[in-house]
Amino acid sequence: MAALFINKTLIVNNKDNDKLELERELICALENKVMLLYFGSSECPECKEFAPVLKEFYVRLTDEFYVERASQLVLVYVSLDETEEKQEEFLKKMPKRWLFLSFDDEFKRELELRFSVKTPPVVVVLKPNGDIIAANAVEEIKQAGTACFKNWQEAADLVERNFRLREDFDPLTLRSITHPLRRLKYKVAKDKRRKKDNDEDEDEDNAFS
Repeated sequence: MAALFINKTLIVNNKDNDKLELERELICALENKVMLLYFGSSECPECKEFAPVLKEFYVRLTDEFYVERASQLVLVYVSLDETEEKQEEFLKKMPKRWLFLSFDDEFKRELELRFSVKTPPVVVVLKPNGDIIAANAVEEIKQAGTACFKNWQEAADLVERNFRLREDFDPLTLRSITHPLRRLKYKVAKDKRRKKDNDEDEDEDNAFS
């Protein structure tokens, strides 16, 4: 699925609008997750009605207030808004973890054609390899709510993150994580030895005085 956006730029819907453009950044954000492509417009009456439903759906699956650990789910907003201002205004009301394409990105049109988007709102559900699970899951989300994610998860054959932990953290990464701790442990031990040596020296001085 990450291959769909290789050489593209995705933007995080946070305050800084962080950009994901390096291949490793895109893979980290998209790999081993169910992807939702949301084609919508802030001017479309049906989209106005559906957007709060989709927001609630996404939040209940990814926010730690509702779940112990965020679901393996990523959402990319493909804007059909008439102006960049309208796109920005819409995204201000949406979750900060959403990703989106810049307003002037021509790849949006390519995605519309690829997934035969005619009338918004449309939510395309994709497996990690890019295969389509649902061409338009709008009604499914409305009717089943978060329960439909379990079906997508099974269809997508996701790898449990617990099994990926060992391969995700190679020895070099683990060394870099533990290095400061090992340095601190060494420093504490060294200080203790120095203090012990000083105490012994003082005892010897007292013995000869």
